[in-house]
Amino acid sequence: MRVAFGCDHAGVPLRGAVLKVLQALGLDVLDFGTFDTGSVDYCLFAEPVAQAVAKGDAELGILVCGTGVGMAISANKVPGVFAAHASDCYTARMAREHNAANVLTLGARVVGAGVAEEIVRAFVTTEPSSEERHERRRSQMRELEQRALRGNC
Repeated sequence: MRVAFGCDHAGVPLRGAVLKVLQALGLDVLDFGTFDTGSVDYCLFAEPVAQAVAKGDAELGILVCGTGVGMAISANKVPGVFAAHASDCYTARMAREHNAANVLTLGARVVGAGVAEEIVRAFVTTEPSSEERHERRRSQMRELEQRALRGNC
């Protein structure tokens, strides 16, 4: 599996922890940076990660900023991306299992490295549920996205 990764300057403190987990799981990583704590705009890193996922260059994406919220909002602007912010393992698992989220966002100022590692592990090792109720709801989300793209929302 290939995972696209990106962070802004505030996400750099979790960068190593996230990449360590992905490497330990034997996953291929597309790393879009940033690589230091010099101030940058999170949208510049959310977009290439989201595009990689939407185009199929990566199956999943992980984005890190200060809270994870700006990255989630930005990534969700790319059609085909279902980014979910998680600060705990349960939310990360449910985002994948129930909602088939394909991008995880984390807040480096919200969770520590140990918790972040567990969240990432939960997200990337959970598969979307094939239960009809979850598939129906995911289909409704995709329909909503398509209506919005057509301006019919």
